[in-house]
Order: sequence, then C-alpha cells, then structure tokens
Amino acid sequence: LVIPYVEFAKQLRGPRPLLLDTSALIDARIVDLVATGIIQYPVVIPHFVIAELQTLADSDNKLKRARGRRGLDVVTRLQRMPTLDLSIDETVIPGKAVDQQLLELARRMPATILTTDLALGRIASIQNIRILNLNDVSNALKPSVIPGEPLSIKLIKPGEQSGQAVGYLDDGTMVVAEDGGHAIGQ
Repeated sequence: LVIPYVEFAKQLRGPRPLLLDTSALIDARIVDLVATGIIQYPVVIPHFVIAELQTLADSDNKLKRARGRRGLDVVTRLQRMPTLDLSIDETVIPGKAVDQQLLELARRMPATILTTDLALGRIASIQNIRILNLNDVSNALKPSVIPGEPLSIKLIKPGEQSGQAVGYLDDGTMVVAEDGGHAIGQ
C-alpha cells in the first residue's frame, strides 16, 4: 500500500485574538464594548503600541498629548476589567513603523486587528490579514431612521445649498433639511 505525500494547510481552530492598535485605544469605545461582555476573545496589546501612546503622551503638541494620555488610560481601564483576557505582547519586530509591526505581528499570531484607521484596514485587507474596524461595528449597531418617517430635530446651521438647513441626531448623524433655511434655530 503506497500513500502519496500530502501536505495539509495549517488551520486555526478556536478564536483568533484581537490585536488592538493605537487608534482603537485612543478612540476608547473598546472599553464600552468589552464592558458589555460581547468580547469573548483574548485581547492583545503589543508593547510597541503602548510605546507609541507614551510618545504621544510626552508630545509638546497639546492635542497629541491628550490623545496619548487617553490611550494609556484606556489600557489601564482594560487591565482592570476582570472578565477580559488581556495580555501585553513583547514580540520585537525591528526596523519597521508601528503599522507595519502590527501587520507582521497579526500575520505571525495569527490575529484580527481591531482599529479605527481606514488606511491600516486597507493595507491589512490587501495582505489578507483579518481586520475589524470599530467604526463599522458602531455603524452596524446604529438604529436606522427610515426615509419619509416623521422626525423632530433642531436645525442649527445653513446647509451647503441655498435654502438648506442642517441638524444632528443624538448619535451625531447629520440631517440636511431641504427648504429648511427659514427654520434654523427651531
């Protein structure tokens, strides 16, 4: 009996860890998402992402400093969540930018990258690395408003076209009212 040589492709069974990038930590919605209990996967924060947050937190630019500090605060809050399987990965990937290191680490693990960075998402998709954009998750959970349905909204400014007025829903969605220019402030 002769059995030919067959090479089997490695298949990952079980959950892939979620690899958090800098933008997802600065965004901070991950804390609320984890608090719901929906995240059942191991969550990994690479040490180079924490180093980037530290660099931002030490910046001379006030806005960058605030973003870096918020990101570091989010890391601390995630570490204190008892139901979250969180780890800090110490893998060293020399000579690359943070996004490239993140892509390489996701490929090695293999992991799914959780981000809000559209450019990183596109690059990851090109390289066949799984990506989950936090903005897509948020948009999927938004309650939908059906066109033609009555809606009460305060119009606060003129629109781009003549006669238009603009208002916002509670979730920040912009609504443009045609011929509503006369009702601004109402």
